[in-house]
Amino acid sequence: MSMMGELKFFLGIQVNQFKDGVYVHQTKYTKELMKKFKLEGCKMMNTPMHPTCILSKEDTGTKVDQKLYRGMIGSLLYLTASRPDILFSVCLCARFQSDPRESHLTIVKRIFRYLNGTTNLGFLYRKSLDYKLVGFCDADFAGDKIERKSTSGNAISIPIYCDNTAAICLSKNPILHSRAKHIEIKHHFIRDYVQKGVLDIQFIDTKHQWADIFTKPLTVERFDFIKKNLNMHFVSD
Repeated sequence: MSMMGELKFFLGIQVNQFKDGVYVHQTKYTKELMKKFKLEGCKMMNTPMHPTCILSKEDTGTKVDQKLYRGMIGSLLYLTASRPDILFSVCLCARFQSDPRESHLTIVKRIFRYLNGTTNLGFLYRKSLDYKLVGFCDADFAGDKIERKSTSGNAISIPIYCDNTAAICLSKNPILHSRAKHIEIKHHFIRDYVQKGVLDIQFIDTKHQWADIFTKPLTVERFDFIKKNLNMHFVSD
């Protein structure tokens, strides 16, 4: 191995180091995607998905080029390494790769339209000696309109902030009761860690639940508010 100097670029991920912190972003990769799919001049959007958008499997909608659709999804999935703001919408659209329709492609193109105005958005890790590792956990109960499965999002760490008081009570109560009997035993490992003092699950109000961005489409105001609190900022040229 040889010393190549300060890390600036690695597998499509750019690293900008400053006195006050470090930026991790994929500006170059994002611009290449826009050019690759000929969308660099498209109209910009404030969010990757409209808050009232509902995607479902279609039998009557117009079919689209499966190769093109899969290529766009695959490219966007790699971009989520530094862009959690598009994680929910990309993963949702990825479910329709086997039989994509025009309605699905429209949403994928909206994601690109959002990226067109946020190509240089990335994570900012500020220089500090007082970092604390915390986690946020949220679940959209039966929010999946297709199979009625729950959608969950979380950042695992200690303590964990949850906006569901019932879930917190279940994790702290050592006695199984009727509300928990349908849950498989393997899903109760969190309770064991809570009892041992390894995890500390605390309540947080929905307004400050940053994991919402991983479970549902949001309004512009809510979306921007969470991005800011996730330390996502625009990288200076």
